[in-house]
Amino acid sequence: MEFKNLILEKVENVAIVKINRIEKMNALNSETIDELEIIFTELNKDENVDAIVLTGNGEKAFVAGADIKELNKMDVISGQIMSEKGQKVFSLIENLSKPVIAAVNGYALGGGCELAMSCHFRYASENAVFGQPEVNLGIIPGYGGTQRMARLINHGRAMEFILTGDMIKSDEALRIGLVNKVFPKEELLEQTIKTAKKIASKGQIAVTMSIKAVNATKEISLEDGLKYEASLFGLCCGTQDFMEGTTAFLEKREAKFVKR
Repeated sequence: MEFKNLILEKVENVAIVKINRIEKMNALNSETIDELEIIFTELNKDENVDAIVLTGNGEKAFVAGADIKELNKMDVISGQIMSEKGQKVFSLIENLSKPVIAAVNGYALGGGCELAMSCHFRYASENAVFGQPEVNLGIIPGYGGTQRMARLINHGRAMEFILTGDMIKSDEALRIGLVNKVFPKEELLEQTIKTAKKIASKGQIAVTMSIKAVNATKEISLEDGLKYEASLFGLCCGTQDFMEGTTAFLEKREAKFVKR
């Protein structure tokens, strides 16, 4: 399928999705949000894709926020509808059965920071800048920023970050745990794809179950989480991949997983 605002590339069994509105610093408009929903839904079904890298096209921005011209037209009702739509798509990414890694290659502001946080984890370039500057526009983060930020980093730090609208550079984002690693900008995509390939080489049923188990920690108690983990562990033990993985280990050879 052809997309107006996205570029899809594939390297072996890794899909690379690029936000492609360079002239608008890759700002998110409603059309781009719709396209993100379509492309991630399709990639989740694609048996030839085992991991996904999400980045921005160009060298300046991952996503530099929402489309302000579009945002300026919102009222109470349309604003809530817009927020709920973005939340739905970002939750789709967060709960995808395949790992999604953000390669933050520049500005990740507002909706861009929220999009990065919806990915399973984040790598950043040395020139990356993060921010939730919505208060400067008289609004709050609307695509999950108030919720995911406080779950990813210290609660008080998240509150300060959102209330001041301050921007932080990649080294500070690394220090507070907002990103996992920082690379020179010319190495970012290569290193992110390298990690995606590494994950894609594992037992994919186990990868999916791991995503489910870790994501569940946001919603349930430790006691219930342990029960859920045990049930998923049991399901893994009934797969061909489990038998192949353990047998390959005992035979000191590389496992050949079949996703069954």
